[in-house]
Amino acid sequence: MRFLLATRSPDKLREIREILAPAAVALLSLADAGIPASPEEEAIEAFETFRENALAKARYFAARTALPTLADDSGLEVDALDRAPGVYTKRFSGRTDLSGKALDLANNDLLLARLEAVPLERRTARYVCAAAVAFPSGRSLVALGTSPGLIALHPSSGAGGFGYDPLFFVPALNATFADVPPGEKHRRSHRSRAFRALAPELRG
Repeated sequence: MRFLLATRSPDKLREIREILAPAAVALLSLADAGIPASPEEEAIEAFETFRENALAKARYFAARTALPTLADDSGLEVDALDRAPGVYTKRFSGRTDLSGKALDLANNDLLLARLEAVPLERRTARYVCAAAVAFPSGRSLVALGTSPGLIALHPSSGAGGFGYDPLFFVPALNATFADVPPGEKHRRSHRSRAFRALAPELRG
């Protein structure tokens, strides 16, 4: 069975394809399926939890295409900021004029500014991912994954990953997610844990 992957992020598309490759799950991108972007997509993720947003996105595209659809909603929770940015992770900076790496940089800069006076030992954080699948029949499932870490004092020089990865320091690796090869990140990441938990249901 082929699944549509409901994301317009090339980084997320690449990462989820790598994560699900061992499960032999065939993934179509929105571009592969010929689904143009629509302004109404901006209103899909209007909920206060990762789980609800992931389900809303999967159900929207499953209804639109009649294809079984995978989606995720993921983000960063920082304890010193009362678990912000949370579901607003991608929009943390408020910069609607930016996208891609430029938006990542703006988000990272704001996070560092907000944590400027916070010592490293109190910069505890976690990545959270809700991975959802929705079938045209109406059946749907969600799996959650988390990955704990610290927000570094400065961005790393690593070229891997995306989003907040240059700041997300994992003590067990003695490195940020941007510093390690993709395979090492996939062993520990929130997204990998969520999609690996969902994989048996996809094969079934």
